Amino acid sequence: MTSQALPPPCEGQPYFNVSVLEGGMIDLKDEIFITNAEPGKVTHAPSLSFLLTHSLTGKKVVFDLGIRKDWENYPPSVVKWINEVFPVDVKQDVPESLSKGGVSPNDVDFVCLSHLHWDHTGDTHLFKHSTFIVGGRCQALLEKSYPHDPEGRYPEKLLPPGRTLFLDPASGDSIGPFPHALDFFNDGSLYLVDAPGHLPGHMNVLARTSEDGGWIYLAGDSAHHWKLITLEEQIAVVQHGHVSVCLHEDKEAADEHIRRINKLWKTPRVRVMLAHDEPWYAKNKGGDAFLPGTLPSL
Repeated sequence: MTSQALPPPCEGQPYFNVSVLEGGMIDLKDEIFITNAEPGKVTHAPSLSFLLTHSLTGKKVVFDLGIRKDWENYPPSVVKWINEVFPVDVKQDVPESLSKGGVSPNDVDFVCLSHLHWDHTGDTHLFKHSTFIVGGRCQALLEKSYPHDPEGRYPEKLLPPGRTLFLDPASGDSIGPFPHALDFFNDGSLYLVDAPGHLPGHMNVLARTSEDGGWIYLAGDSAHHWKLITLEEQIAVVQHGHVSVCLHEDKEAADEHIRRINKLWKTPRVRVMLAHDEPWYAKNKGGDAFLPGTLPSL
């Protein structure tokens, strides 16, 4: 097995059944995310979340919480951002998507947040019994939280004390093309992958979807456009006066991580999905991949 290969399944290999959850819609200007974008093009993209159910234990993991329905209750700096840059439309949030599919938010064992941007954190207070999993390096972001800092982007009580695990995938071993990941359940079923570049603490999930070698990779905000994953385009750097702006805090690290995802994407039986996967959503909206249905394993 080469260093780029994924580990083979063991006998009786545990895996996850994966269902897609509606988490609201957001307008994304292509020119902010990719070079050579069509001028003025705006993509009405989903903010997808996922329910993963362990094949043996039945443990339920929700990856990302999308946009909260009452988005006016985000910190004022975020509300301003929504009104001026990223309009949203939340007809159905993640708790409603779960309930509609027959799962109560109270039945969710773990909520894994890819990172702390508002379109991924939803309303954490509606998951009253879940253990939250976040990248350890996100703790620095919470030091200037709202309302202690009136301009803070992250609510002071975003993560529940006593029910939050701050983990560092960068301390883990390699898997496939990725240098660092944590085997969360210690059974080879789900890996928390260090996903540097976008925001401190950004994580992706690599999970098995069958006992014979199927996988899914939930890429979060590693890329906001599929042409980045295919390497047809590059991450945009936008000029605002004399200031260069990139939506990834470390563009070089983000570029390298995208190249690693590209290698994984070329691997047989691996499905890659983005948080704002508009092409997939356009083809599958309202289909069997959404709870109570499941995504078919490759």
